[in-house]
Amino acid sequence: MRQYILLNPGPVNVSPRVQQALLRGDLCHREEEFSDLLVAIRSKLLRAFAPQGYTAVPLSGSGTLAVEAMISSALPEGRKLLVINNGVYGERMLRMAEAHRIPAVELRYGWTERPNLSQIEETLRTDPAISAVALVHHETTTGLLNPVAEVGAIARRAGRQLLLDAVSALGGEDLDLIHDGVDLCACTANKCVQGLPGVAFVLARTEAMAAMQDYPRRSLYLHLPLHWEAQERRSIPFTPAVQAWYALDAALDELLEETVTARVRRYRAAAALLREGFARMGLKFLLPPEYQVNSLTSLFLPEGMTYQRLHDNLKERGFVIYEGQGKLQTGIFRVANMGHLTLDDFRRFLGALETVLAA
Repeated sequence: MRQYILLNPGPVNVSPRVQQALLRGDLCHREEEFSDLLVAIRSKLLRAFAPQGYTAVPLSGSGTLAVEAMISSALPEGRKLLVINNGVYGERMLRMAEAHRIPAVELRYGWTERPNLSQIEETLRTDPAISAVALVHHETTTGLLNPVAEVGAIARRAGRQLLLDAVSALGGEDLDLIHDGVDLCACTANKCVQGLPGVAFVLARTEAMAAMQDYPRRSLYLHLPLHWEAQERRSIPFTPAVQAWYALDAALDELLEETVTARVRRYRAAAALLREGFARMGLKFLLPPEYQVNSLTSLFLPEGMTYQRLHDNLKERGFVIYEGQGKLQTGIFRVANMGHLTLDDFRRFLGALETVLAA
């Protein structure tokens, strides 16, 4: 089967070491060997991302599952969730709250706009029933970087929790959970962590996780305290995707060896290389530089070029790009620089893109 350079924002190209982890063999999740794997993954997640005072809860499923587990588990009965919505994934968190009958207050902004911090602060001041703020770190709809530290500071001053969807950001953007005031953070293996689809995780302040034990159980499978209580006993409530967990374990080894700081720096360098090339070709960016993340660039399609034509011509040359979403579906294309890729891979992509555009 032909191997492609994946320039979509997950799943990503992974290293041979991560691929090889899938071949460790079959394993029953009720055996001590799996308990050892569970403990190792939780420990490595904390070493990589979370300082003292946090706990890690890996879950079998996609990043969306981790976000929904976080949203559905983190609010007491009768309290509200403030959702910051400036893209598809902010909208998705709002739909999750509605699905679990959690009262939600929405602050909606344009897809290329950052949220109004004064408005967030005023909303929390005037509505004491709001218990938590939900924010997307990297709004993958556009590649927009939201101001986590600023929103976290507002939530902390107001005595509210911050629930962060960092599915496309963790490992690719600077994030300090304590400094940035993040109480719960949802992520997945198959983006900047450079693992494979099938396992996600939530990082949470241990105090916040313990408090959730007394909150309503709005779901069986998605109830975070259920997973946490079992994992604290070296167990798991439901059958996991064992091989995907093996791959995450290997990916975390790679991440710890590289260091999160170095990976963020590598992604930033790759984005800079790509953006210099895009500018040289005369392509127009959807976002200003100060709003752009390290791992994805949204570009307007050149006049006369359809996404399908651009995609198919690049795929013939071994590169997979990504289309826009929703109202941007026909106007932009997206290029991610996540995964086990090198600057030479991106240089080759730029050469292929230039050839396709010239033709």
